Amino acid sequence: MTWRNDAGLSGKSVVVTGAAGGIGRSVTRAFAEAGAHVVAVDLPGSPVAEVVASLPGGPHLGLEANLLDLSSHAGIFERANELAPFAALAHLAAVLRRAVTVDDVTEEDWDLQLDVNLKVTFFLGRTAHSAFRAAGTPGAIVNFTSQGWWTGGFGGSVVYNASKGGVTTLTKGLARSFAASGVRVNAVAPGGVDTPMMNEGMSPEAMASFLSMVPLGRLAQTDELAGAVVFLASDAASFVTGSVMNVSGGQLMY
Repeated sequence: MTWRNDAGLSGKSVVVTGAAGGIGRSVTRAFAEAGAHVVAVDLPGSPVAEVVASLPGGPHLGLEANLLDLSSHAGIFERANELAPFAALAHLAAVLRRAVTVDDVTEEDWDLQLDVNLKVTFFLGRTAHSAFRAAGTPGAIVNFTSQGWWTGGFGGSVVYNASKGGVTTLTKGLARSFAASGVRVNAVAPGGVDTPMMNEGMSPEAMASFLSMVPLGRLAQTDELAGAVVFLASDAASFVTGSVMNVSGGQLMY
C-alpha cells in the first residue's frame, strides 16, 4: 500500500507509541508517507532506531521510553514540538498476557495489563492534551482498543479485553473532556491481525476456530490498520470524536 493523506499532517509531528511492533511499524510508515515527522516511541532495547531509519521523508526521531514511568510522558511531547508542530498522538503500546483459562491468570498478569493498557492510556492522553493546550493548537489522539471490548474475549484473554474495554470507555470520556480545546479522541478496534502478539500461544486448531468467525476468512495485515489511524489523526476526520472504528474483517458488526 501507499499512503498519501496530507490533510493537516504534512510538516507536523506525530507521536506513535509501540512503534517497533508489527502494527506500529506500519503506522509510522503511513504517517511518514503522509508527510508527517514521526516521533517513534518504544521500550528500551527495542529496534525503534531501525524503524526510524527505514522511514521516508523526515526528519524523524526515535525515542526509547518505558511508558509506565509517567514522568517520561511530558518529555516525549516536548521533543515532538521541537521537531515540528505537534499534531497527533497514535497510542498503540500494549501488552497481552495470554493464559489458557481465567483460572491461570495471576495477579501479576492483571496488574501488568491494566497498568500498561489502561493506566498509561489515561495519563499519556492527558499529557498530550496539555501539550496541545500549551501550544494553543487543536490536535488528535488515536487510541488502540480491540474488538474484545465488545465481545469480552475468551479464556485467559479476558483480562486483556477488560483493559481494552476500559480504553474504549476512556476514549469516549476524554473525547468529551477535551472537545472544548479542539482536541479529538478516537480509537481503532482491530480484529485479528497477523502479528507476533496475535500468533503467540495460538495452536493451529485455535487459529482455525478464530478464522472461522471472520467473514473475510483471514487475519488482517498490519498495513490494513494504518489507514484507519491516519484518517482519524488527519483533518479529514475533523468532525469525528469519541468514535471507535471497527477494523475486524466483519468478525465484529454493530
